[in-house]
Amino acid sequence: MATQRPPVSEKALLILLATVQFAHIMDFMVMMPLGPQLMRELDIGPERFSGMVAAYTFAAGIVGLLAAPFMDRFDRRKLLLFCFAGFIIGTLACALAHTAAALTQARIICGAFGGVSGALIMAIVSDVVPPERRAAGMGIVMTAFSAAAALGVPLGLYLAQKFTWETPFFVIVGIGIVTWLSLWYYLPPIRDHLKVSTTLRGEAFWALLRNANAGWALMFIFMLVLGHMIMIPLLSPYLVHNLGLPEEHLSLVYLIGGCLTIFTSPWVGRLADRLGRIQVLGIMIIVAAGVVLTITHAPHLPTVAILSLSGLFFIFASGRFVPAQAIGSLAVPQSQRGAFMSLNACVRDLGAGVAASLAGFMVTTAPTGELVHYNRIGYVAVAASALSYWIGTRVRTQDIVVPSSIAS
Repeated sequence: MATQRPPVSEKALLILLATVQFAHIMDFMVMMPLGPQLMRELDIGPERFSGMVAAYTFAAGIVGLLAAPFMDRFDRRKLLLFCFAGFIIGTLACALAHTAAALTQARIICGAFGGVSGALIMAIVSDVVPPERRAAGMGIVMTAFSAAAALGVPLGLYLAQKFTWETPFFVIVGIGIVTWLSLWYYLPPIRDHLKVSTTLRGEAFWALLRNANAGWALMFIFMLVLGHMIMIPLLSPYLVHNLGLPEEHLSLVYLIGGCLTIFTSPWVGRLADRLGRIQVLGIMIIVAAGVVLTITHAPHLPTVAILSLSGLFFIFASGRFVPAQAIGSLAVPQSQRGAFMSLNACVRDLGAGVAASLAGFMVTTAPTGELVHYNRIGYVAVAASALSYWIGTRVRTQDIVVPSSIAS
C-alpha cells in the first residue's frame, strides 16, 4: 500500500529542499576553514589541499554529465532520495578517513552524489515554482548557503578544534539522516515531466545539446562560478597569513557572512523579480568586483576590517548566484529542465574544480607562511565575472506565457 503523505505548501517544500542543500553546502564549505588543521595533521601542502577541494567538484561535474541524459526519466522524488543517501554514505566515509588518500576518495563519493542531488533540487524548484516567483524561490533555497556558513561552518570548526577534524562530518551524517527521513515522508512525487514519452525525452536531451541558448546559459554559469570559486579554497589561509586574522577568529568570517546573507539572499531574489534578473546581476557583479580587489590587495588589517570585508564578499559575491540561477532555470522548457539542471550543475562543479586547481597553480607559499600572488586571483575573479555578465545578457527566456489568440 502506498504511503499517504500530508500535503505540503510551496514554502514548506522550499524550506525542506533548502535543508538538503544545507547538508550539501556544509559538507563542501567546512573543508575550506579546516584547511590549516588538515594540512598540519595530514602533512599536506596548499596544492594537495586544493586538490582535495577539486576532487569533490570534478567528481560532481563528471557524474552530473553522465547522469544528465537520464535525469528526466525518473520521478524526481525517488532519484533525490537515492542520491542523497549516497551523499550521506560518502560523508560517513570522510568521517572514517584517517589519511589524505582516503579522504580524497571519500570526497569523490560525496561529490558524485551531492552534485546530482543539487541539480535535482534546482530542477524541482523550477518545476513547482511559477516563473514570476522563481527567483524568490531560488533565494529561499539558496539561504542554505548562508545557514551553512553562519551555523554549520562555525559549529564544524568548533567541534574540529575541540575534538578532531573528523567530528564535523559525523554531525553532517546525523543531519543528513534526519533530512532524508523528512524527504521520504513529506516530499510528494514529482512526475509532471514524465508525461513526455521516453522517445521524446531522449530527443529533447539531444536537442538540448544542440540548443544554442542552453549553451550560452551553461557558459554563463561556468564563468560565474570560476570567478567566484577561484577565491574560495585558499581564502582562509590568506586571511590568516596575509591579512593577519587570528586563526581562532576564522569562524567569525563564516558566522557573520552567513548571518548577513540569510537576510540578503531572499531580498536579492525579490529585487531580481521586480527590477529584472540581469540588471540585479550586474549590480552584484560590480560591487563584488570592488570588494574582491580590495581583499586581494589589502595589507595587514585589524580584525574588524577583515570581518567587514569578508561580510561584504559574502553578500555581493554570493548574491550574484540568486539572479543567475533564475536566469539559468528559464533557459530551457520544462521538458528539458531536469537534464539541463544536471548539465548546469555539472558545468558549475567543473568550473569550481578548474578554479580550485587554477588557484593552487597560481599561488605559492612564502617561507613566512604568506600566500604569494593571491592578488592575481583577484584579477582573474573580476575578469571572469565580467565576462559572465556579458554571456548572461545573451541567454533568452523560454518560459513565456503565450496569449491564447496566437497559441494555435
